[in-house]
Amino acid sequence: MSSPTDTGTRGKGWGLAIAACVGLWLVQSGSGELDPPVPSAAEAFTAGPGRYAPAAAEPMPPSAPVRVRVPRIGVDAPVIRLGLAADGSLEVPPAGDRNLAGWYGGGTPPGARGTAIMAGHVDDDEGPAVFYALGALKKGDRVEVTRLDGRTAVFAVDAVEVYDNDDFPDEKVYGRSDRAELRVITCGGGFSPKTGYQGNVVVYAHLVGAR
Repeated sequence: MSSPTDTGTRGKGWGLAIAACVGLWLVQSGSGELDPPVPSAAEAFTAGPGRYAPAAAEPMPPSAPVRVRVPRIGVDAPVIRLGLAADGSLEVPPAGDRNLAGWYGGGTPPGARGTAIMAGHVDDDEGPAVFYALGALKKGDRVEVTRLDGRTAVFAVDAVEVYDNDDFPDEKVYGRSDRAELRVITCGGGFSPKTGYQGNVVVYAHLVGAR
C-alpha cells in the first residue's frame, strides 16, 4: 500500500483506506435516525478535473493545527493528530468527544504547500458530531485553522461534493498540489442499518490568507 507524503498523498490504496475508514466510523455507533445535510449540485465543481482558478495566498511554513473553525455551520473544535492504524487505514478520533476533529499528521499541515487532510465524525448514538453540517457549506465559505505557531490559516471553499464509498475519487481528493489546499471529510450519503453511511462528504478549499 502506498503511504502519504509531506506534500500530499499518492496511491489509490491510501485513498481507499482513508475513505473506507471515514465511511465506517459510524457503522457501530451511528444512530441512523439523523439526516445530515447533503451538498447541492450547485456546490459541486462545474467542470474540469477538480482544480480551480481562484488566486491563492502564498503557502505558510509548516505548523501543526490545533483548532478548526467553520463559521457558517458553527464549528469550533480542537484538532488532534491522527496516524495510521496497523492495517494502513487512518486512525479515528476517540469516541466520547463529539466536538473533535482530526488531522493526518503524516501529511501536509494546513496552510503549508500541498494537500492537508482533516476528518471528523458526522454523528454518533447520542446525536450530531463535529462535522454533522459539513454538507451545508457553500462555495466561498471560510474554514479557519489555528496552528501551533499561533497563526491562523484561512481557507475558502471551492466545492462540496458527496461520493459513494465504491466510487471515491482518490486522486482528486488526495492528489498533490503546488499551492496550500485543504480537504475536510466526514461520512455522508445514504445510511444503512447494517453497514452505516454509504459515502463521504468532501469539502475542497484553498488558502486565501493568514493572520
